[in-house]
Amino acid sequence: MATIKIPTPLRPYAGNNAEIEVNGETVGAILDDLTGQFPELKTHLYNGGELRNFVNIFLGDEDIRYRDGLDTDVEPGDKLRIVPSIAGGC
Repeated sequence: MATIKIPTPLRPYAGNNAEIEVNGETVGAILDDLTGQFPELKTHLYNGGELRNFVNIFLGDEDIRYRDGLDTDVEPGDKLRIVPSIAGGC
């Protein structure tokens, strides 16, 4: 089992949990398990079947976009984080 850290803005859609235990052998399977547990999260993470551009998933310290994306392998005990992009300012 792996864990995924939920950023503060998404916690209301994840039962107000900061971290959730999830199952899966790939990042995609992990996110399927996460959105199965908390269906309201799906629209905040996905646009149709694709991960939203502003949603970054890290496995340890690595952005999965620089690995195999949603097909990145996950081992039991791994720690993942959802990191939303921040834009704006002057």
